[in-house]
Order: sequence, then C-alpha cells, then structure tokens
Amino acid sequence: MARRGSYPSDLSDERWALIEPVLTDWRDERRGRGLVIGRPAEHDLRSIMNAIQYVDRTGIPWRYLPHDFPPWATVYGYFAAWQHDGVFERLNGLLRRLLRQAEGRDSEPSSCVLDSQTVKTSANVPRVGQGLDMGKRITGRKRHLGCDTLGLLLAVAVTVASVSDTAAGIRLLSRIAAAHPHVRKAWVDAGYRTTAIDHGATLGIDVEPVSRPLGSRGFVVIPRRWTIERTFGWLMHHRRLTRDYERHPHRSVAMVHLAMIDLMARRLTGEAAPNWRGT
Repeated sequence: MARRGSYPSDLSDERWALIEPVLTDWRDERRGRGLVIGRPAEHDLRSIMNAIQYVDRTGIPWRYLPHDFPPWATVYGYFAAWQHDGVFERLNGLLRRLLRQAEGRDSEPSSCVLDSQTVKTSANVPRVGQGLDMGKRITGRKRHLGCDTLGLLLAVAVTVASVSDTAAGIRLLSRIAAAHPHVRKAWVDAGYRTTAIDHGATLGIDVEPVSRPLGSRGFVVIPRRWTIERTFGWLMHHRRLTRDYERHPHRSVAMVHLAMIDLMARRLTGEAAPNWRGT
C-alpha cells in the first residue's frame, strides 16, 4: 500500500516520541490480559492516533474519515478503549508535567483556576443529555474546567447546561484535591457560591471569587481568570469542540483531553498548528 500524504493534524516524529511509550504500554498490558482490538499487525498505533486527532481537529463524523486512514470502526474502537482505560488522562498528566518543567515551574501546581463554557449540542445528542443555561440562554452542555496558572488542564467535567457552576465546581475541587494535593488556592468567577467556597476550605483549598471591575463593559481581561479563558480559546481551534457532537458526556471529556494533548505536545516540540490567523 502506497504511503499516503500527511495531514496538518498528523503527529510529527518528535510528538510521537512523547506519547508513544504510553500507548505502547497500554497495548502490551491488554495483550497480556488477552484483549486485542482490531488488527494491530495491519494498523499501527501511530496511524490510529493520527486518525483520532484528525477527527478532533477537523470536527468530521467518525464515518467520514478519509479512506487512507484505518477503518473508522477500528479507529473509534481504539478511541473508546483509550477513553475507558484513562489513556488520554495519563497522556494529559504526563505532558502537563513535562511542559511545566520546561517553563521553569514545579511539575505539580500549587494553585488553579475554575470556570465553565456553555456550548450548543448537535442533533445526535439525546434530549436528556441537554439542558438550558438560563444565564446564556443556550440549550446544550457545559464544560467545567480546572486549570493551573499556565492554563493547562487539571480536571474536566461535562454536564447538561442547566448544572450550576457551584455544583460542578464542588466536583472539580474534590478531583483536583485528590489528584493534586499541593493545590492550596483556587480562583473562580463570582458565579461560584458559598457552598463551593466552603467545600474548598474542607479540602484545604482557599477558593477566591474574582469579579469584573465595577462599571466595565464588553470584553475585559480579568486577573487570574484570563488564563482559563485563554484555554477555552485554545479548545476552539479544534472544530469537534465548537459544538458538542458526542452522544455521551464522557466522550466529550475525551475530546477535551485530546485537544490539550495536541496543544501541549506542540508546545514541547516547538511546533505550530496552522489556522486562519496565519493566512
């Protein structure tokens, strides 16, 4: 079979070297347990990951994958298995630690920022998987993110849009406290109520709301919170995330992890992703 041309979303040799050990360990572990997906002799892990990144970056349905990738059912099978087994979370954690060290920071953060983003859902999302965000008047889902002060992902939850920031923030704080015990400070917006602040205190985290300056109108850069707003902007470069196309919320979480994996791997290798700003 002739070698296909490359796509802008394809992993470079340098980026593949960063994530290959985690994927190889996963495959070896499954083989040891007698679990095999697809035909690994025919479809290597790099081509599978390239196909998954292609979907995340371009936003196409799985069945619309170009034919020079492995069959879409095989690619989706790996995507589902990697999500279920926590592979994307492991890659996110590995690359975040490497990038923090490259930026001269400790590998583990001591503070974080929480916020949410409401997005519309596509027609394939069940009605019970949607909700109405009364503040933004959007029917869809919410992505609740917890990031470090570099804007790198620490925790993510996807809920119906009607779930309050406070309720989801309590869940995020618990996850962050369990996975990142050095975190002692969290900045949030004014929508997070006293219950979230009190919950943070029980975890040893000082939760501080940061409000917009009095009298401000339109777009304003808000101290501390701008880092996570930038993260939401990074996510929007991945068209699969401009709307929530996933039938199940845990698949939406995986798409967020994939976008951050792509971002951090490119930053670690000094590569840029082409987009409209460069044209």
